[in-house]
Amino acid sequence: MDTAVPHDRPDPFVAVRQAFWAAGGSRPARAPGGLPVPAGALAPFLRAEYLPSVHPGTLTDPADHTVARLRRALRLGLPATPEELVAAALRPERRLRATVAEAWPGSLHRYGPARAGRALRRELPRHTDPRTLATLIALATAGGLPLPDPAGRTDPDRTGPFAARPVRHALWRHLATRPDGRRLLPDPATGADPYERLLLAAAAGADVLAAPPIPRRGGLLVVQSMLLGAMDSPGEGSGGGLGVLLGGLGDALVRTDAVDGVLTLVTARMRPSDRGEPELLRPRGPGHWTLGLPVDDAGPDAAGAEDDGAGDAAHGPDDFGAASWWAARLLGALERRPDLVHVRYADDASLAVAEAARRLGARLVFTATPDPHRRIGERHGAARPAVPADREELRRDLHRVFVADRLVQRADEVVGIPGPGGDGADATAELLRHFPQLAGARGGRGPAAPPEGITAYHDTPDTRRRGELLLERLFGGGERVSALDPDARRLPLLLTVGRLHPLKQQHLLVRAWIESGLCLRSTLVVVGGSVRADAAEPAERDVRAALAALRAEHPGAAARLALVPALPNAEVRCLERALARSGGGAGRAYYVCPSAKEEFGIAVLEAMDAGLPVAATARGGVPHYLEDTVNGLLLDTSSAGTLARGIDRLLALSDEELGAMTARAAATVRGRYSIDAAATAFAAVYAGRGGDTETARLPARAGRRAACATGRYQ
Repeated sequence: MDTAVPHDRPDPFVAVRQAFWAAGGSRPARAPGGLPVPAGALAPFLRAEYLPSVHPGTLTDPADHTVARLRRALRLGLPATPEELVAAALRPERRLRATVAEAWPGSLHRYGPARAGRALRRELPRHTDPRTLATLIALATAGGLPLPDPAGRTDPDRTGPFAARPVRHALWRHLATRPDGRRLLPDPATGADPYERLLLAAAAGADVLAAPPIPRRGGLLVVQSMLLGAMDSPGEGSGGGLGVLLGGLGDALVRTDAVDGVLTLVTARMRPSDRGEPELLRPRGPGHWTLGLPVDDAGPDAAGAEDDGAGDAAHGPDDFGAASWWAARLLGALERRPDLVHVRYADDASLAVAEAARRLGARLVFTATPDPHRRIGERHGAARPAVPADREELRRDLHRVFVADRLVQRADEVVGIPGPGGDGADATAELLRHFPQLAGARGGRGPAAPPEGITAYHDTPDTRRRGELLLERLFGGGERVSALDPDARRLPLLLTVGRLHPLKQQHLLVRAWIESGLCLRSTLVVVGGSVRADAAEPAERDVRAALAALRAEHPGAAARLALVPALPNAEVRCLERALARSGGGAGRAYYVCPSAKEEFGIAVLEAMDAGLPVAATARGGVPHYLEDTVNGLLLDTSSAGTLARGIDRLLALSDEELGAMTARAAATVRGRYSIDAAATAFAAVYAGRGGDTETARLPARAGRRAACATGRYQ
């Protein structure tokens, strides 16, 4: 029932990538020939990025052409010259500057710091644009290269381009890395706001956080990255259920013998209007802390530009350098340096954290997923006219593919997420299809795929009462968009929880519910999205607009549709249990996951654990634990029609069938997907032990330690 492109139908994107890398090899093939290249917007990008010869007219945008050429060179291990990279860094496109930052260390290793320094010094006096200057200074910092006249440029009374906020911040970080540079820094008390005062204090070497009391029991100090969304609100921001997973996993890892402590990296956004400096280090549980990476949130004029396809709209144009600097500075200041850093998302922030891990000498683990790989051929390979919005989406997708390739190349260990193929090698079959360079991992068995899990829910004396209050609020009626008509309480209720995003397809679920007539005999509750609409990210705003339009077009269905902003995870799970306790019959509640795909589906597991009958997308990792008609239903979510038919099938099940299904679902979760079982599996990966959770060691990684010393990690 998987709605992906069938494996027996050629996917040009997959075919090009598989041909680019020699089958089972660790190095790309240099001359793939006879590859099936599609029509449509994808064709010129594929030719430019993966094929050895590019016709001058293939890509009309010079930035696209340069990005493709640099990415291809990186994949082939052919460093660009410093002059090429500096010239590319002068352009405004963030995806291009991010590619330059990734290529820079290899260029320095190949051509030497003297040549790179000359290229930078030649361009610095010629430019006044703050973003360009900040980028050039960040390159100097990353390469350990001196800047001319640093004393004059840090004069607090100076005006001009070097006084611009992003430029002075980049300069302060640069001085912190130079011999005698700290003496040139302004006094931290002169900073214009809390972020600047904190940055100056950190650059000067002051202690900006209290060292956590990490025990030394012979285990590892693990860092896990969570720079998207909020830790405990699964429907808010970009992180989805990742924050919930990492919160519980960090707590459970320290209960294993292999791990002494866990630090979860989160963002600490700082605005000029803030009254004081944030508490960067917060205890979360015994041996588990969150560590905030400061982010300058001074607005677009000071912090950066709009997202142009770099896939990381939460960060400014200089933030690769800033995030990497902050991560290395804060983690390096601990009494005990981290042994291992685990990143799980293919974006520029993860690359920045990976670079900090390299500087600190920590092992890097990367969770690779075939996202957005599996949809690129479908979305962008069709022979139809490309519109600007489609082209920008394609640029974002290709940037994330590139970032994932770089993280795979940087990583000491790569792991996957169990897919629909079951356990063993089949669990990562789809991953290997999209990452052919991983075929040689673990002696040809491919990457390990330790299962994820959920934290056990423990009732408290007031659990039942809190659940009743949540139901009363949900069925409160009135004019609230987040409430249902009280008279609809005896109808079947469909619940879905998750961040508002086109891939989560809440808009498709609402449309299917309305157009099929399900709205006449059921209610629908969509939980997710920022509490403040003005704080929503662009993708969330698009889904909000689609949901608002559906409500406006079908006012008769509005009273049976509740759009509830993201709730804390504890409240979501309390609500699910209250709905499950509502019993069988007409008012039974069901959980529906309408996503185009789910890599694993933490929210699905939580609904199964709560006792709700579950129907979830058949695409991605859900079929690894959900078997159709056994402990849930698998849905074809490729269209409103197929989704509605699947929900109809769910509602048609008898009480007896539903009771057996939910009992088996709960047993599945508690028997195989507890957070402690997940922690044991990940601890085995981190410790490098064998078995099914053996580390996925990549071919030709033996030289990485030497590469760390030289800055070369091509």
